[in-house]
Amino acid sequence: MRSLIGFIIIAGMFSCNGKNKIPDVSSVKIQLNTRRFEQQFFALDTNNIMPQLDKLIAAYPSFGENFMGTILGIDPKWPVDTTATYIKQFIAYSRNIYDTSQKYFKDFSPYENEIKRGLQFVKYYYPSYKIPTKIITYLGPTDGYGDILDDEVFYVGVHGHLGKSFPQYKTTMVQETYPEYVTARFTPEYISVNCLKNIVGDIYPEKTEDKRLLIQMVEKGKRLYVLQKFLPEKEEHIIIGYTAAQMKDSYAHEAAIWDLFVQNNFLQTADNNLIKNYVSDGPKTQELGEKAPGNIGSFAGWQIVKKFAEKYPDIKPDSLMKIDDEKIYAEAKYKP
Repeated sequence: MRSLIGFIIIAGMFSCNGKNKIPDVSSVKIQLNTRRFEQQFFALDTNNIMPQLDKLIAAYPSFGENFMGTILGIDPKWPVDTTATYIKQFIAYSRNIYDTSQKYFKDFSPYENEIKRGLQFVKYYYPSYKIPTKIITYLGPTDGYGDILDDEVFYVGVHGHLGKSFPQYKTTMVQETYPEYVTARFTPEYISVNCLKNIVGDIYPEKTEDKRLLIQMVEKGKRLYVLQKFLPEKEEHIIIGYTAAQMKDSYAHEAAIWDLFVQNNFLQTADNNLIKNYVSDGPKTQELGEKAPGNIGSFAGWQIVKKFAEKYPDIKPDSLMKIDDEKIYAEAKYKP
């Protein structure tokens, strides 16, 4: 993980967008370019694959080897003929997936521009953070890796953004790794969200020690708050990973959601088996009904953090992240 050197407040003009003040970041310069690994990979001549493949891997010094070994699972000790056969089989099997991806992403510039816009906000709020300068798109197994942040590169797995109805996502192989409530987010609009979420995780690595539910709710809420600062034009339901209907219903039943935690004395529990039901990804929140989304504790924590931030409209994300979680909860006086 790269270290965050420091936090400097940059003065800037603000424009109003509804309730939220969105900084004018038009003067923040970002250098970002995209390379299309999957287009070059699927253009390989399978009748003479190894020499071409070697050249392609050499053109992507870091990613190429990781793609072969980590993403495709090729053992470098395999004989050349075995590797060539494996690559040909993967290309043949994935050809339809690749063709579908090109319908969405033949021109990747709209997604590059959205990521670039997000990076302008990252640089605005965290000027010392070393932001990525490259995007490398690739296509791997649909049950494998997705969008990755590594050093100064975003790796975007286009196979994970082909629309929630893409038939491959319905197969048992994929569902065992990515159940339906996850593949529902395998859409193009989540590319920028995943990339910027990875930056939030890079700046603020999640700590694994046991914490009470309330603390974990507020911490998840902080992360959603920062992610929204990076993508202020993005719809809230996409920021948290809900459908638009789930987001609307969550706000409509916000008091009932909060009562679930208060009336059952859940806020101070440290039982991880219980906690994971409310601040982890999941298909639903059983106690609130079949249509209630999972991760509902993170939703509530987000509302707590937003309530606190309303009291300090000029607070910057880094300053808010450093404030004690109990203090945020106490001062927010959150009572929907």
